[in-house]
Amino acid sequence: MGGFFGITSKKECLSDVFFGIDYHSHLGTRRAGIAVYDEEIGLQRQIHGIEHAPFRTRFEHVLEEMRGNAAIGCISDWDPQPLLIRSRLGTFAICVIGKVNNAEDLIEQYLIRDGGHFDAMTGGKVNSTELIASLISQKDNFLDGLRFVQSVVEGTANILILRGNGNLIAARDKLGRLPVLIGKNDDGYCVTFESYVAMKLGFEIEKELGPAEIVELSPDQLAVLSAAGEKKKICSFLWSYYGYPTSGYEGVNVESMRYQNGALMAESDREKGVAADLDYVCGMPDSGIPHAIGYANKSGVPYARAFIKYTPTWNRSFTPVRQEDRDRVAKMKQIPVHELIRDKKLLFVDDSIVRGTQIRETVDFLYENGAKEVHMRSACPPIMFGCKYHNFSRSTSDMDLLARRVILELEGEEGFNYIDEYIDDNTERGKKLREVICERFNFASLEYQSLENIIKAIGLPACDLCTYCWNGKE
Repeated sequence: MGGFFGITSKKECLSDVFFGIDYHSHLGTRRAGIAVYDEEIGLQRQIHGIEHAPFRTRFEHVLEEMRGNAAIGCISDWDPQPLLIRSRLGTFAICVIGKVNNAEDLIEQYLIRDGGHFDAMTGGKVNSTELIASLISQKDNFLDGLRFVQSVVEGTANILILRGNGNLIAARDKLGRLPVLIGKNDDGYCVTFESYVAMKLGFEIEKELGPAEIVELSPDQLAVLSAAGEKKKICSFLWSYYGYPTSGYEGVNVESMRYQNGALMAESDREKGVAADLDYVCGMPDSGIPHAIGYANKSGVPYARAFIKYTPTWNRSFTPVRQEDRDRVAKMKQIPVHELIRDKKLLFVDDSIVRGTQIRETVDFLYENGAKEVHMRSACPPIMFGCKYHNFSRSTSDMDLLARRVILELEGEEGFNYIDEYIDDNTERGKKLREVICERFNFASLEYQSLENIIKAIGLPACDLCTYCWNGKE
């Protein structure tokens, strides 16, 4: 995944950009970078790995080493960025968030036509940000170049550019799969992925870019270079999992959506007459917690924290490359509250069930500490497809997904023709999927949020939402 932040201002802005990028750290764990423009020095840049140390400890020195009135930066789980590019359009810095699915085709076209070359990374891969920059530079100006990118890239590309004159150019993906917001204060403008970051730094949200919209920002002006398109497919998983609780996208706050989502799950359970005799409702830290609070509030069952996640020294559980190391870190962080577990019937809500590896460890841990029953609820439908549009998951195959593996065991590849039935718990296939997973993980019961209800909780038209990871529909 990843996120970017930038400011163009009438005064020194590096400190605010430093904190703005740091506030996006929940979106990535591998690399981070900052590029700054100063009228005397020009463009400056630093990139560091953040796998073993948080952003702020790797970059705190930049406040003494760099300066400028305009800056951009990003958190990235993949390519090093921002890059400094010198091209026919001048010198500029660029960040790209998203995923280019047809990169190899675009590279071949570029190399064959122009006889150019790219700096290859390990394995011969090309930095997607460099590829996007080269496509932009095919045209005579930034606007035509960005429109060209939007027309040829298959996937997602949110782009933030820092020009050699201190202006910023921001372009949202052609279908708006990820957010781009503009903030304004007395000294200039900011561009951000997360809305709360702008507000925390003293900016008021001026606008949210629409699909394919392109703007240029100076300290004094916001100019729309290309108007928004009509078709939108923003990622639904933003609200279910990886969006920050205090942020809002398309006018919908993340935390509020999760409360509503949990309430709808509680209503569904009540209608089905399942999990009616519970001692506590609990949330899987961290993003499962608000869904669980919504469930508890609606059901009337007390909310409790049956275990506490110890975070002062442990890094994020998905940071290590090897799955066994991620599982080990996740397990070591869980500290039980025995009084809330022993002989209790617990219902846990998680934001999603993807591979099932960590949830298995957690359920075993709860039973080992005396739980009488552990019921499980997923705040979204079964995940059936790896995301095509964001570098969001380490999965290299759809068969890494728990629901997919169970379907293969039940029916072989023929079962993949009935994904819609497996998502729906009212069908025989849907009931069988849940039954098998329940038995395998020793759940007292298992329910997934329905596709209909998660869309209802978000509150946007279904046609504006991307639900590809659940139903495979683009």
